[in-house]
Amino acid sequence: MSVTPRHDAVPTGLSRRSVLTAAGLSAAGVALHGSLGASSAAAAAAPAIFYSPHQDDEAIGMAGSILEHKAAGRPVYLVLVTRGENSGIADILNQGACGLKERCSAPGHYHKLGWDLEDDATVVSARTSEFMLSAKAMGVDKVINFKIPDGAWTTQENYTILVNAIRNKVRDLIELYPNASHKFAAGWLDRNSDAEPPNATHKACSDAAYFLMKNGELKDVRFNHIYTYNAYSRDDRDRGADYVLNIPSSHMKKKQAAILAYNTWDPSRNLYTTGYHSVPKHLEQAYSDPREFVYALPSNYKAGKPQS
Repeated sequence: MSVTPRHDAVPTGLSRRSVLTAAGLSAAGVALHGSLGASSAAAAAAPAIFYSPHQDDEAIGMAGSILEHKAAGRPVYLVLVTRGENSGIADILNQGACGLKERCSAPGHYHKLGWDLEDDATVVSARTSEFMLSAKAMGVDKVINFKIPDGAWTTQENYTILVNAIRNKVRDLIELYPNASHKFAAGWLDRNSDAEPPNATHKACSDAAYFLMKNGELKDVRFNHIYTYNAYSRDDRDRGADYVLNIPSSHMKKKQAAILAYNTWDPSRNLYTTGYHSVPKHLEQAYSDPREFVYALPSNYKAGKPQS
């Protein structure tokens, strides 16, 4: 199977399964091995720091922006904000015959892994292996893992704990890199439909940025809309964006390689397609849409845990 990614759309005649397979990595023409260390030329510039709430958000809605900054000569640091605990992914991968059928890249579309649903370490480790593969596909200069427990979706207290933890970690990076720019998820927009509340973890990230901006600690800040690919039709995804990035074809190939990292089945490298089993539509739609959507924080922004 070979895939020739296009700039404007998924190639006609290909199923979603054939588009999103590990074999597509070689077709994308991107080397996924080597150091993530910053080059000497890039190190002279102030970094652009991208904050991915979970493993896969960076590939879905930030990869084109990351590559845009790389092309401009900026070093890019990619932050994984939370640990990404998700027993739901483990439950899916424990079930045997996959509901995704031929779109699942596990041998025979079967994966009865026997992961312990009470122990999140296994799924966190697998998700993070995919995150690192995605980072290599994009050629980021440094990966930073905050390793913050993700309790935003539970209680108000845990939501506040997460916001404060993110704020403190970002403050550390502000001190280390005082001239950096900072790119967060547009958490107030990141919902699966207009009828649903925003994703609480994404909202916690934008809340943390809001408080740092309010205190004058953050100045150069933008927000990427991650969930637009799942929530809205192709013609309605800009939804008032301050900047629509039209991703060049050469960058789109690398973004597609980053997305394909989340549908790579290779247990020898701790890769179990956890991302694709978690958010297949997000990944598929982002793969085929060569745009990203960037926002400034709205003047009427309201911090706080999303209400169901």
